[in-house]
Amino acid sequence: MLNLQIYMGKKNFDTQKAIRFFKERRIRVQEMDLKKHPLGEREVQTFARGVGGARALLDLDDPKVQGHTAAHNDDPDYILSAIREDPWLMRTPVVRNGNRVTVGYCPDTWEEWIRAEKA
Repeated sequence: MLNLQIYMGKKNFDTQKAIRFFKERRIRVQEMDLKKHPLGEREVQTFARGVGGARALLDLDDPKVQGHTAAHNDDPDYILSAIREDPWLMRTPVVRNGNRVTVGYCPDTWEEWIRAEKA
């Protein structure tokens, strides 16, 4: 059984599409509002491992994020610490399936997870 969580800060268009994607397939997801759910260190590290590094979590298209020092730093520990302190730095949605993680709208990957679960 899939154990999916969607971490979202702002209900942006990609987050809304992700929620709709799973609802249309009648797949239960746990919605984690980053304003109400503080991220733990292990959680953020799992995200970073799942997407290939801490920088991949940053929403570098957002001008507000571009103005933050984390956007101009290559130290993964610093970036992860900044994300724990200010979760709005992350590109959302972050969809987690155990140790597997996607950032942004990734329907092809989610379809693979669903197919693997049915096999």
